[in-house]
Parts: sequence; C-alpha cells; structure tokens
Amino acid sequence: MPAGTGFVNLMVMKIFESDKLNKISEILVEADETVGLAESVTSGLLQLAFSQMKNCTSFYEGGLTAYNIDQKVRHLKIDRNLGEEVNCVSEEIACQMAFGAISMFNTDWGLAITGYATPVPQSGGKCFSYFAIAYKNLIKKSGKFHPKSKDMPDIQVEFAVYLLDEFEKMLKKSQQ
Repeated sequence: MPAGTGFVNLMVMKIFESDKLNKISEILVEADETVGLAESVTSGLLQLAFSQMKNCTSFYEGGLTAYNIDQKVRHLKIDRNLGEEVNCVSEEIACQMAFGAISMFNTDWGLAITGYATPVPQSGGKCFSYFAIAYKNLIKKSGKFHPKSKDMPDIQVEFAVYLLDEFEKMLKKSQQ
C-alpha cells in the first residue's frame, strides 16, 4: 500500500508531522543516501515512521529495537563494560548504537535512541533519553532530551518526534 493511504499511515501522520516525514524522504532520495535505526526506549516508533515515508525502500534499510544489554552487544556492538556501568543508557551508548546501525544495515546515516520512558531507580526517578545521529564515521549530533509529557506512551512519542526533528534539521543543513 503506498504511503498516504491506509489506517496505519493515518495514525502515523497524526503522531508525526507528514511534512517532516515527506521532507526527510525527499532529502534522502535526492542525496541517494540510506539510513538505519537502533532504538530501545521508543519501542520501534522510529521504524514505524520511516516505514511509512514515501519511497522508503529507496533509503530506509532497516531498524532494530533492542532492550537488553545482550542484544545491544550482539547486534549493535556496544561496549559491554560501559553498558553494564550505565544500564545501557548514556550518550556514549547512543553513539555506539548509531554506529552499530550503520554497520548492521550498511547505511550512510545511523540514528539511535536509548533512555527511560518511565521513572525507575536507575534513572533517579526521571524520564529522559540519549540520542545520536551518525553520518558515515562521524557523530553529527548527540545529546540528552527531557520530555514534557508524563505518561509512557506520550513520552515515547515525544522522544521519537524529537529525534526526527533533529534528523530533519541535520539533513537540511547537509543540503546547504
């Protein structure tokens, strides 16, 4: 089913701005560049968004949702010792996950996000995420994001929307 039709696409367009998704798609197709995703805290929301973009098979190579350290080490090649030290939630882990996505899917771009969508003792009772945007062998942007929302599903969406916003800005900058 082409992008722009169907129940799932309507839901995605309600969650994510269709202009943003279209712009990301347009820039990646025009640049002939590809993207791979590595996520945990967003539970595949980024993969859902990318799969609904127009011409997604031209640039979206795939994504991985990995929740535990064993999967992040096995598939994304994060450093186990660091992962254990920070419960797999840090800016450095997000960077390693972004590079892991590039390697796993053989892409130009790698987007990654990890964090806490519910307050737990390991997070100091706070919700936050770390993200990274990698291009080839460089981290172009990484950081920490604190949501405004209070409920888990809304927090996960807010995290995904934030990373898509940052990626769109990065792509627009690369066009200049």
